[in-house]
Amino acid sequence: MNERHIMCQSRLAVELTISSNLSGGQDKAILDILVQDARDKIGSIDNRDFSIVVRARQDGTVLGGLIAQSRWGGFHIILLALDPKLQGHGTGKQLITIAEEEARRRNCHHIWLDTYEFQAKAFYQKMGFEIFGQIDGPAPVYPRYFMQKKLRNTVSPL
Repeated sequence: MNERHIMCQSRLAVELTISSNLSGGQDKAILDILVQDARDKIGSIDNRDFSIVVRARQDGTVLGGLIAQSRWGGFHIILLALDPKLQGHGTGKQLITIAEEEARRRNCHHIWLDTYEFQAKAFYQKMGFEIFGQIDGPAPVYPRYFMQKKLRNTVSPL
C-alpha cells in the first residue's frame, strides 16, 4: 500500500497519513504520546519486556521462543512459537513455567495471552489457563480465545 494523505475532519490543522507500515521512528513517537498520557494520569509506567529464545546447541539456529511484557500487575505473553520438531517434548511447558516464575518475581497477579482455534488452546488449558473472552469468526482460524492464569488469590476486605 502506498502512503496516502488526507485532511483530518477536525477543526485542528492536521493531516492523516495512511500506510501499511510505519517508518522513521513513527511507531516510537506514537507510543511516546501514550506513555506520557499514562504518566500524566497515574504517575508511573511499569512496562517491562521479557523474552526467552530457544536455540539449537549445535549451530545457534533459533528454533522458537517466548516474548512477553509486564505492565501494572499483568504479564502478557505476546507470542510463543516453537519449531514443530520441538512440540510435544516439554519445551513449551518449560517456557510457560519460566514465564510464570518471572511474572511472580515481578509481582504480577495474572498472566494472559490469546490464541486461535488452530493453535494451542488445549496446551494452555493444560498449563492452567482459562478462557475469559472469545472473538468468533470464520473457521478454521476462529474463534480467537483470550486466556488468563491467576497467580495469586485476591481476597476482598470485609
